[in-house]
Amino acid sequence: MNKTLPSHATRAASPIPGAPSSRRRALLLAGGGLAALSLASLAGCDKVLPASFNGVDITGAKYAQDFRLTDPDGRERTLADFKGKAVMMFFGFTQCPDVCPTALVRAAEIRRMLGTDGQRLQVIFVTVDPERDTPVVLKAYTQAFDASFIGLYGDLQKTAETAKDFKVFYKKVPTGSSYTMDHSAFSYVFDPEGKIRLVLRHEQGAEECAQDLRQILKTSA
Repeated sequence: MNKTLPSHATRAASPIPGAPSSRRRALLLAGGGLAALSLASLAGCDKVLPASFNGVDITGAKYAQDFRLTDPDGRERTLADFKGKAVMMFFGFTQCPDVCPTALVRAAEIRRMLGTDGQRLQVIFVTVDPERDTPVVLKAYTQAFDASFIGLYGDLQKTAETAKDFKVFYKKVPTGSSYTMDHSAFSYVFDPEGKIRLVLRHEQGAEECAQDLRQILKTSA
């Protein structure tokens, strides 16, 4: 399997949801580079992906097992807090111009497509830029997409440890007097029992993702 999950360098700008810019589209198409993660690596094997899911089935993976991060209200959160719900988890930062807002717009659409089952989906946004993403900023950002979305953060060490545990790449990239973040652009899905099940690629549409979530929720009903 020679597909890769690209990371995307993102330039600091106002987080306005919308379609990727021409530069971003080029990066989406190019992918690769030092930040790329192979689907085979994420899946832990080089087998053909099962046809039952549109995303990458990583059921039984030995990584992405749990997290211990803080929400904007100061509460420490782990997967156990969301037992009974499917969890969709994305790593990014609030000043991301298009990749992160595009992912969160898609997440909101997925939740809408699930109908009443949307209440059984918890979307979590983990910042890879805790220096700028303060609790107030993080809460305002996630709730701008959906009031149920939760932002989580840690200090620099905890952020690095969590990213490593999830095989997530991120890197601070200087931009003159400021900086942006280069980071992986895929979402993890846990089932209602807290077991890691899927990786959703950034290019997957909301309907494809919703189909996968319906299966996860149905088998865990």
